[in-house]
Amino acid sequence: MKALVLFSGGLDSTTLLAMAIEEYGRENVIALSIAYGQKHEKELRSSRAVASYYVVEQLHLDLGAIFLHSNSSLLSHSTEAIPKGSYGTLKQSSDTPISTYVPFRNGLFLSSAASVALGKGCSILCYGAHHDDWAGSAYPDCSSHFVDAMDKAIREGSGGQLQVAAPFITWSKAQIVAKGLSLAVPYELTWSCYEGGETPCGLCATCVDRQRSFTENGAVDPLLTKENSP
Repeated sequence: MKALVLFSGGLDSTTLLAMAIEEYGRENVIALSIAYGQKHEKELRSSRAVASYYVVEQLHLDLGAIFLHSNSSLLSHSTEAIPKGSYGTLKQSSDTPISTYVPFRNGLFLSSAASVALGKGCSILCYGAHHDDWAGSAYPDCSSHFVDAMDKAIREGSGGQLQVAAPFITWSKAQIVAKGLSLAVPYELTWSCYEGGETPCGLCATCVDRQRSFTENGAVDPLLTKENSP
């Protein structure tokens, strides 16, 4: 059985990659990394470092043109600044997805990845959405309802050849970190921050979430020391 992992180079997808390697063997795992016009390439550089560490095949797609009409604050052409604060704080101020939501990005990623996975003979498509991402509808394309719908569509559209595996959909980020620590995941090679500085900004939502998750596990994020920054 072969698996394709949607792989950004961040904490969640790197833990997912490690789990897939443990379950299927590195020779049966492919990492797919996607550029979408994000403000920096730091995460993509991290994805290459992690793929090299695990010695897995890595494929790349560039889907940036599709988001040219979006003003999401994560995109390089956006006029919006990346907001600071936790996801919970940011969500309290709006009835709509937060400004870092890129319109239906994960639907596009899963659809594109499905085509690649089928072409590469994979039967499992691994997706790292977790509970903290969809709680409160901050990112509706990370919800359990969304994952179930995409899984059904991909199964139907592939004639039953491919299914979506989203093992983190009921997990918190702290639980993901706990699993990753047990697998000795090289978190020093990953990048989560929405900014592309030398070190994590510590203020954006993903930084706040990541640092809290390490703290809850009694651990220190290796990226908090500059020499470990990718």
